[in-house]
Amino acid sequence: MSATNQRIDPQRLWDSLMAMAEIGATPKGGVKRLTLTETDKAARQRFTQWCEAVGLTVRVDAIGNMFARREGRDPARLPVLLGSHLDSQPSGGKFDGALGVIAGLEVMRTLHEMNIVTEAPIELVNWTDEEGSRFGHSLMGSGVWAGVYTQDKVYGLKDVEGVSVGEALDSIGYKGPHPAAPFPADAYFELHIEQGPILEREEKQIGIVTGAQAQVWYDATITGQDAHAGTTPPSTRRDALVAAARVIGRVDALMRERGEDGRGTVGQLHVLPNSRNVVPGEVRFSVEFRHPDNAQIEGLAASFPAEALALVAATGCTLKLEELFRIPAQPFDPACVGLVRQAAARLGYSAREIVSGAGHDAVYVARSVPTAMIFTPCKDGLSHNEAESILPEEAAAGCQVLFEAVLARANRSL
Repeated sequence: MSATNQRIDPQRLWDSLMAMAEIGATPKGGVKRLTLTETDKAARQRFTQWCEAVGLTVRVDAIGNMFARREGRDPARLPVLLGSHLDSQPSGGKFDGALGVIAGLEVMRTLHEMNIVTEAPIELVNWTDEEGSRFGHSLMGSGVWAGVYTQDKVYGLKDVEGVSVGEALDSIGYKGPHPAAPFPADAYFELHIEQGPILEREEKQIGIVTGAQAQVWYDATITGQDAHAGTTPPSTRRDALVAAARVIGRVDALMRERGEDGRGTVGQLHVLPNSRNVVPGEVRFSVEFRHPDNAQIEGLAASFPAEALALVAATGCTLKLEELFRIPAQPFDPACVGLVRQAAARLGYSAREIVSGAGHDAVYVARSVPTAMIFTPCKDGLSHNEAESILPEEAAAGCQVLFEAVLARANRSL
């Protein structure tokens, strides 16, 4: 593969990123674009308008995933997919997910502008609800598409207001007519900000993502007894928050025992009744572990529940621990990864191989389709935060690598 002479338009890419960021913009400079809300609908509509303006045909499947197709010279060839997601965290940044979608659009615009006809069709994807922040189930659209979750189960998930996924899809008009199921595709490429500090720290322009780490997620509920804070002596207390604190401390210790590759997080905590003069009677919280090595996650999944149960029992409380899901480490396709590596090298960008610490739609797509990811640096490694920031030249470099890799794959000799 040789680098093309064609170049994406960096200013158009940046302007489109900023225009998309206007939808759901927050006062602190981020975005709040929760999935399947009216704000998400507005983003989807703008995306559709932009796609149709360059001749793409947009279709929507039953879980709301959007596919914008550009035909190739050979209708018998399988399509090359690229994309990411437009939904965000409640206080998210402008670039998480949106970079991959808008950069994919810039690839399509560049092909259109230069009248380039690829051998294979190309389809740009906006996956539904990657974040999981509204319905509590991340990678929802790609998970249903890949067959990891059943459509009926996901339709029944509800947000805190009691609105189900099925109802929300109907409400914004994005329960599409096409099956939410994997179709034959030649490859999938996803550009994303790193969401970590490694590329910036090492002054690398491009991350060549070789795969994603293993994960296990839990929901925990500890039940003790509400009691008066002033009249209840230590001997009769069943303090659910104290029990939770001991489990949280163990999560942190298990992470640190595994060195810099370890990840262990409690990100959600609900204390009931949440009154300053009441001993907490119930605490609900999340637990997740991540590691590049499957064996580490399998070991944690085997040992952590019993450890947590013993810690809670020692306080006189009870623990209900539900494993939400376990994702094995997912290697990406060597040939697709190779195209990313070659593109970065031929374009003269500094690069390093990296394992994704975050879950991405690519992880589930990779179960059905040869997949690779491209990372760009982000300032201070900060993401899932309104201060999330990248430079225009970083976005342009990632998009140019995406363009080169997609074009090479779409025109490859069979």
